[in-house]
Amino acid sequence: MIFPAIRKRRLRRTEALRALTRENRLSPQDFIAPLFIVPGKKIRKPIKSLSGQFHLSVDQAVQECKALLKLQVTAVLLFGLPAEKDEMGSDGVSDNGVVQQAVRAIKKQVPAMAVITDVCLCEYTSHGHCGVLFGTEVDNDATLELLCRMALSHARAGADMVAPSDMMDGRVAAIRRALDSEGFTSLPILSYAAKFASAYYGPFREAAGSTPRFGDRKGYQMDPANGREAVHEVLLDEREGADMVMVKPALAYLDVIADVRRRTLLPLVAYNVSGEYAMIKEAAEKGLINGEAVMMETLLSIKRAGADRIITYFAKEAATLLQKRNRR
Repeated sequence: MIFPAIRKRRLRRTEALRALTRENRLSPQDFIAPLFIVPGKKIRKPIKSLSGQFHLSVDQAVQECKALLKLQVTAVLLFGLPAEKDEMGSDGVSDNGVVQQAVRAIKKQVPAMAVITDVCLCEYTSHGHCGVLFGTEVDNDATLELLCRMALSHARAGADMVAPSDMMDGRVAAIRRALDSEGFTSLPILSYAAKFASAYYGPFREAAGSTPRFGDRKGYQMDPANGREAVHEVLLDEREGADMVMVKPALAYLDVIADVRRRTLLPLVAYNVSGEYAMIKEAAEKGLINGEAVMMETLLSIKRAGADRIITYFAKEAATLLQKRNRR
């Protein structure tokens, strides 16, 4: 008889035994911290939709990177909020844009920090869509040219990696060609390969001022019903030259993360998005859950599903907690 010879509880009896048999662990190096960069100086303005997150001027972003590095969080993802927007998202491709300024400052003052830049037009366009409009539709191929210009401006500023999040077809190949043609052959691309048209993005869109003025993004972001298509998107981007791939969001797409992990050998990133973060924060503030415990369980679930790295607004908080635990 199997019972009582096999008793799974034997290895759960003490914390020492649980630690001995633990399959997955979190570390601060697992996390990539998103930062929102705004024009000006000495600005650290709380974001209403994302408790604990801030709009940061370049000088404050540098200080945030220093604090993150002390916690062993070694990578950030930069989003820009320009002073002015227009139909073409001009500030996004300018060498003097807010993200480009932040890249130069961070790499000068915190050189050990890996700086990843979001390559997309939605934060910079007056209409809030991720590309050039032809009528009310986003023109895929016309958008590629601007994405290439943006990626090149980030590369010239000193970015360690560019991350196209627009979901235009062929953008990884186009950006790879553009980077290579300008001598940036060593600059890696992290592709938002499987980015779904999700309802979980609401707090981010308020924080980044990127809500579309009309329509939605379902014509270029993925249908939440499609898992096989997500794998296909990842494999296409791998073929086009992506060095790392991403699934976004994370929690409602853990099955996709697991499927992608089985199908590619590339490093896999998952984005623990704003809505996922905000729900935990709001529930914790109302005393409905243990916020720290749910935060760590959530991040662990993403890693268990197969993500190598996690973009998360919890990066600083989770790293602080891990550091405290390690001191015990």
